[in-house]
Amino acid sequence: MTKKSIREMTAIEKKRHSLSIRVFRMTIIGAAVLGAVVLVIGLSLYTYALTSQNITESFQLSSKAKTALTTSADIVPMAERTMEIYRAQTDDERKETGTPDYRARFDEIVLMPAYQTAMDTFNAFLEDSNVFDLYLAMYDENTSSIVYIANPLKDPKSIHEIKLSYSAGDWEKVDASEIKTFLGWNGEGMLYNLSNTGKNGRLCTCGVPVRNDDGEIVAFVMSEITLTNVVLAARAFFWQYFVAIVVVTIALALILSYRMKKLLVQPINTIAAAAEDYVNDKRNGNTRESYFNSLDVHTGDELENLSLVMADMEREVKDYVVNLTKATAEKERVSTEMGMATKIQEGMLPTIFPAFPNRSEFDIYATMLPAREVGGDFYDFFFIDDDHLCMVIADVSGKGIPAALFMMASKIIISNNAKKESSPAKILEETNAAICANNRMELFVTVWLGILEISTGKLTAANAGHEYPTVRHADGYFEFFKDKHGVVIGAMDGVKYREYEIMLEPGAKLFIYTDGVPEATNAESKMFGVDRMLEALNKDVEADPKTVLNNVKNAVGDFVRDAEQFDDLTMLCMEYKLRGENLKNE
Repeated sequence: MTKKSIREMTAIEKKRHSLSIRVFRMTIIGAAVLGAVVLVIGLSLYTYALTSQNITESFQLSSKAKTALTTSADIVPMAERTMEIYRAQTDDERKETGTPDYRARFDEIVLMPAYQTAMDTFNAFLEDSNVFDLYLAMYDENTSSIVYIANPLKDPKSIHEIKLSYSAGDWEKVDASEIKTFLGWNGEGMLYNLSNTGKNGRLCTCGVPVRNDDGEIVAFVMSEITLTNVVLAARAFFWQYFVAIVVVTIALALILSYRMKKLLVQPINTIAAAAEDYVNDKRNGNTRESYFNSLDVHTGDELENLSLVMADMEREVKDYVVNLTKATAEKERVSTEMGMATKIQEGMLPTIFPAFPNRSEFDIYATMLPAREVGGDFYDFFFIDDDHLCMVIADVSGKGIPAALFMMASKIIISNNAKKESSPAKILEETNAAICANNRMELFVTVWLGILEISTGKLTAANAGHEYPTVRHADGYFEFFKDKHGVVIGAMDGVKYREYEIMLEPGAKLFIYTDGVPEATNAESKMFGVDRMLEALNKDVEADPKTVLNNVKNAVGDFVRDAEQFDDLTMLCMEYKLRGENLKNE
């Protein structure tokens, strides 16, 4: 079928690819194949029957000739003496077959009365039959030869028949399979052999054995019939049958094409025309009441069902368009609200950098890339007082709107508690108590919270089921700090948390993150992992926090490539530059 659409096709192209033309072609091909199969089978059966008939006639002729010959003459001694003389010769003497000297050795056979009786009997049968040859012969297994005992010469009836004259004792080579067939005959069925000769085409040789008093085969009365007439008859049969098949095929194709056009093609074209009108009117903005309900298709089969289905589809499409319009409007409203939610969430996080341009003791940078329009991760950093910087990173269970709402509530609670408590452990305990008091959705959040004393570089932190932080001490590399994890926030009330301290020297860096970084997955379902994360962090240990996060983000992107992002990607990096001695003095 052409790749053009129905609107782009010309009338000639439409006709060439029409169903009626295809039906006509397929009918012609199908009838031709069926005719060819029938022709092959019929020709094979005809040839087999004709060949069987010729073989039967030849075998019966051999049987009648044997009966007549054994009744009128004693041919057994003649046959045995012929084979005795033949076998007594040397190989070189046998090579002289057909020469006067060779035939002189068998003169006694020719002078026997039985020989002349055999010749007369064979000539009498040859006069009244269509066989090619009738003779008396015997096979010799030792030399793989057939030895002629009595073989009359029959005038050929056709220029294509060339019969050689063999005298008593003459011989010729034959296939071992032919010798085995004749000498091993069990007396059942007809004894014959098919062979292909160069001069006389295919010949069928039938034989009836002549036995002595001991039951031993001493000779065969053999008749040969040419199968040329079978070939000619089969050729005539083929052409007659071929012409008949061609005529019947064309007639059948025309009749079937007419019927298929009326019962199949016309109803399909009617439905196709209605569908084309429907598409064109929809494209041009035109509408009418019905396209398929008014179709006059009453075939009583699947085509009528198809027209009814198309009518049902037309009604359902109308209803679908109405519902789709409403759904589109609703989707646009939800999309607008989601956009607003994204902006609100972004507004909840500190996104202006440098965050504290008047503070030179540290540098801080953070990013969040949600897996959906809104995410469940969050980060935060703020001053509790002039000498204490609070840093938070958290990951809410779940995704989407519920996680985003829970995230904002958790962020506010943590921020409020941090302004009342100076201990990270106490802040997490108060936050857990507040969330557990009203957590009907049974969500939870992992939190890492640390408070940096800027004047001394002491970092006090607590971990509520969050990822291990990584720390790069001055003149070193990023390494995991495997702190003690507490229970996640919101899992159970009354949980106590442990805090720990890390001393940071000027030049040290802190990197905290959510599990979306090491668990980023590529198309082969392999995770990014913490080893690749450390490798990206240590790519440039002297880089500023923004560059550090970009290195990790780029490494994740190169690993994941086009795979879908399944989790929020949130990171925070803080570099401690110098102690705030001026704050201590003040």
